[in-house]
Amino acid sequence: MTEQNPTVDNETVDNETAEVAEAAESEAQEKPSYEDLEAKIAELEGMLKDEQLRGLANEQNLRRRHTEEIQATHKYAGQKFAAEMLPVKDYLEMALLDQSGNFDALKMGVQMTLNELNKAFEHTQITEINPQPGDKLDPHHHQAMQAVESDQEPNTVVSVLKKGYQLADRVLRPAMVTVAQGGEGGN
Repeated sequence: MTEQNPTVDNETVDNETAEVAEAAESEAQEKPSYEDLEAKIAELEGMLKDEQLRGLANEQNLRRRHTEEIQATHKYAGQKFAAEMLPVKDYLEMALLDQSGNFDALKMGVQMTLNELNKAFEHTQITEINPQPGDKLDPHHHQAMQAVESDQEPNTVVSVLKKGYQLADRVLRPAMVTVAQGGEGGN
């Protein structure tokens, strides 16, 4: 019996040695070498650099498109208004070509032209600034061209020399007005 135990012991030791060798071999397979790690790092750095370059290229393309859109907007900003003005120009040219000498027809043509111009202004949000006599002077919408003696309250509109115009809420030209002179500045 003593002889069997050492044999079993030798087999057990051989099995254990084989298991340790297998474990070391599988560990060696699981742990990449230094060169493998360096290659993997280089590959990941290359992928990161590629992603960065793609991001930069995308950003540059967006900026370029944005700049082109802004330039096109500036270049063609008046397109709507210009299209609205074409019939007005046509009517004016037709009026100049009229050789009939009929004053009433000419007057009717000018009225039609003015109507077309008013429609164009309406479509492009251009409105008149036309203060009435007695309105308070508004320096944002009116420009006092002269002051005159008047029974009206000082700094109120006496008369309109030229109407003003605004585009949406932006003044294109203030109304040019005559205002009532203040009591102390009149003499």
